[in-house]
Amino acid sequence: MAPPVRKGRGGVKKGGRGRGAPSWKVGEVAKVLAPVRKLRESMLKTETKPTKTLADLKIAGALREVLEFVPEQVRRSVERILAAVARTIMMGEGVSYVVPTRSAGNQRYVEEIDRIVLMDKSSTRQFANSATVRKSAITTRILGKVWELCTTGIHTTKRDLFYTDVKLFKTQTDSDEVLNDVACLIGCTRTSLSVVASEKGIVIGRVQFREAGDLINCARMGVGGKAIPPYVERITDIQSDALFILLVEKDAAFMRLAEDRFYDTYPCIIITAKGQPDVATRLFLKKLRATLNIPILGLVDSDPYGLKILSVYSSGSKNMSYDSANLTTPDIKWLGVLPSDLDKYGIPDQCRLEMTENDIKTGKELLEEDFIKKNPAWLKELQIMVTKKEKAEIQALSTFGFQYLTKQYLPRKLEQGDWI
Repeated sequence: MAPPVRKGRGGVKKGGRGRGAPSWKVGEVAKVLAPVRKLRESMLKTETKPTKTLADLKIAGALREVLEFVPEQVRRSVERILAAVARTIMMGEGVSYVVPTRSAGNQRYVEEIDRIVLMDKSSTRQFANSATVRKSAITTRILGKVWELCTTGIHTTKRDLFYTDVKLFKTQTDSDEVLNDVACLIGCTRTSLSVVASEKGIVIGRVQFREAGDLINCARMGVGGKAIPPYVERITDIQSDALFILLVEKDAAFMRLAEDRFYDTYPCIIITAKGQPDVATRLFLKKLRATLNIPILGLVDSDPYGLKILSVYSSGSKNMSYDSANLTTPDIKWLGVLPSDLDKYGIPDQCRLEMTENDIKTGKELLEEDFIKKNPAWLKELQIMVTKKEKAEIQALSTFGFQYLTKQYLPRKLEQGDWI
């Protein structure tokens, strides 16, 4: 039974500010889940339609995409690259690499496949050039380390890779960036390089799978959830009776959902990457969607960065556009917190924040992005945010009670099919 809704003096006026949560009675579970079932049924009808690939579109101009390689393929590719370098040295031409350019100007959003892809522009990285000598040295060093990993058949983390030559790399950002360059240079996914990020994402709820042969039941992981492993390829035999996946931006909201066992009442799988999504979480989400074919509903802060995070999951990041085919999960629905929800749910003024100049700048930049423009409803909500110049975190809902998120807000959103 749902807890009583707290009211302000004189009752609650829908859409009011600072007068308490709008009064609403939670319906029966079946009624709440009816719109989700309808959404899932519509997905199942389109399940048999073949997914378009970049090759199918025959777009003018070369576009780059990478493939999943086994360690032996990566090792042979590194050997070919370094052998070519050795030949140029013997010919007196020195060390140089022709590396695909990953800057924003060499990227393109392709609406037909709903993701960002990398175009064909490249740059030469020469050891004899003072402007590129350091990056050339870092590239050589990382190629050698990747060869070592693939030869021995082991994995390492990006952090461990950085510590193999701190004086050369200087910062982990530098080694991480060149690691992406090396993946582009070889033509493989970054995970194929046997270098992974530390565990960041968490999953809990109605799903079980085998991880390297061990059975994992995510409904029995306490309130902390199960860490999403960096080796997603080792996850097999995925089984679930969930109706949807709830993708959550913040760890704090995830903890509330986990402690209240939201997935017991409303069968779902809850995932968070604790902010900006890492590669493993993106790969895991894509694998769940491909296996289960259930809707994904996003719960993020009502600010430009929340929408940006959803866009990374659905359309890809510019930093890793070369690997967008493997990392993106299209058609994620924005469940909340929508900018229009701030008035609709009467979020008090003291729980709303003024957007900074940087927030407004980011919001306006997003308004110009093709992956936002393709969804008129997303564009309209973003326009509301930028026009009003106010934002709010998911935790703003706690002003009506710590369990308002799980007992009122989310059930109401689900029952009304209030996602875009």
